[in-house]
Amino acid sequence: MTTEADVSVQSEAVTQTGPLTTESGAPVADNQNSETAGIGGPVLVQDQLLMEKLAHFNRERIPERVVHARGAGAYGTFTVTADVSRWTRAAFLSEVGKQTETFLRFSTVAGNLGSADAVRDPRGFALKFYTEEGNYDLVGNNTPVFFIKDAIKFPDFIHTQKRDPYTGSQEADNVWDFWGLSPESTHQVTWLFGDRGIPATLRHMNGYGSHTYQWNNEAGEVFWVKYHFKTDQGIENLTQDEANKLAGEDPDSHQRDLREAIERGDFPSWTVQVQIMPAADAATYRFNPFDLTKVWPHEDYPPIEIGKLELNRNPENVFAEVEQSIFSPAHFVPGIGPSPDKMLQGRLFAYGDAHRYRVGINADHLPVNRPHATEARTNSRDGYAYDGRHGRAKNYEPNSFGGPAETGRPLWQPVPVTGATGNTAAPSHAEDNDFVQAGNLYRLMSEEEKERLIGNLAGFIAKVSRDDIAERAINNFRQADPDYGKRLEAAVQALRG
Repeated sequence: MTTEADVSVQSEAVTQTGPLTTESGAPVADNQNSETAGIGGPVLVQDQLLMEKLAHFNRERIPERVVHARGAGAYGTFTVTADVSRWTRAAFLSEVGKQTETFLRFSTVAGNLGSADAVRDPRGFALKFYTEEGNYDLVGNNTPVFFIKDAIKFPDFIHTQKRDPYTGSQEADNVWDFWGLSPESTHQVTWLFGDRGIPATLRHMNGYGSHTYQWNNEAGEVFWVKYHFKTDQGIENLTQDEANKLAGEDPDSHQRDLREAIERGDFPSWTVQVQIMPAADAATYRFNPFDLTKVWPHEDYPPIEIGKLELNRNPENVFAEVEQSIFSPAHFVPGIGPSPDKMLQGRLFAYGDAHRYRVGINADHLPVNRPHATEARTNSRDGYAYDGRHGRAKNYEPNSFGGPAETGRPLWQPVPVTGATGNTAAPSHAEDNDFVQAGNLYRLMSEEEKERLIGNLAGFIAKVSRDDIAERAINNFRQADPDYGKRLEAAVQALRG
């Protein structure tokens, strides 16, 4: 097993002792004064140290992520605690006690890189397993569902959460116009404006794979799975008033809390569970099992504990290891694969494409992103920031020079399909609609939780300028539960006068 020292960025760091040099290694004589034409004269273009420093400074930032820009990360260990070999042939899950190095990046969704941590927003929960069969990325959130079910709507949704083209601010009109016209969002909005919408820290929240994924075993049998990461620290949240105060006093509150907890040896951990559905169940299950706006009720498929995730090492350099880290749900390993979830299918392309644009075509070569327990053997060459690692090796396959060859065994099992191509909605199952699970979630809440939920929603909807947009938004919650809609309507009217 690869040791921590082998993969740490520290092992590649330049020794920062001795004379200061330029980027090409030449010693620097004066780093306090730029070169001028005489005392008090204009600066000379021949001062290449000045030009080098200013040019590098101008380029020290890469484009921030369009979504999930604000993030924090840490390394850790995943330990298998239950035998799952009857469901998957993934090597890193092959035996109880087996450990795999991980890197976990937490993030908010809508805010930019300089935004505050303590805001009402879903939290990204992106986990990289450095397995001996390659890196496996599980890219989820701190909620088990999402706002939309088809990736073709994702740019539209995010545009409503970002700054308006005219005002330059997030606008309540845009947010509620989209949500009101997209009833499928009602379940996730109920999660977001409930008590768990603002976690107290990154350590005190759950994580979820959210999507449905395929597991397949050595016999080729297929199972559909959902991942759950239950915090061992307990769930702790902030009220809106507490969050407003904290965001103003300490915008870095969540990042600071995670870093300092690990520094003092208080390693956060999560109990990892999966829900497992035999493939044959999917066609007749009461909900579409591949709909990202739905959960699988636990009474149908009880969660099974399979492991423990612990974070125990901070990055040495936030830019190199957190900002430049990349995750893609298309990074599978043998025994794990995608499902027909339409949001997941779109993300299989979008995440990798975003990183190729943002970090570069060779982003996978960076220490935080490359495999740690094996090595990548591809015929991809050249491009921006290519380091020449392949030397004189041939860059095609098949070849007669001992190059890497295909295995002939796919990572996942094929899924049968029928029918004509076309722009179609996902199939509807017996109990599928956009409101039933939102209503179920509302009815699970205590009276105090309901009051806070109504207050949070009403405070935002009351900012909408048009009555028709506000009424349409309220009507979605009314369809989820009559009491839900009635109380929300009254609260909005009270605020709007």
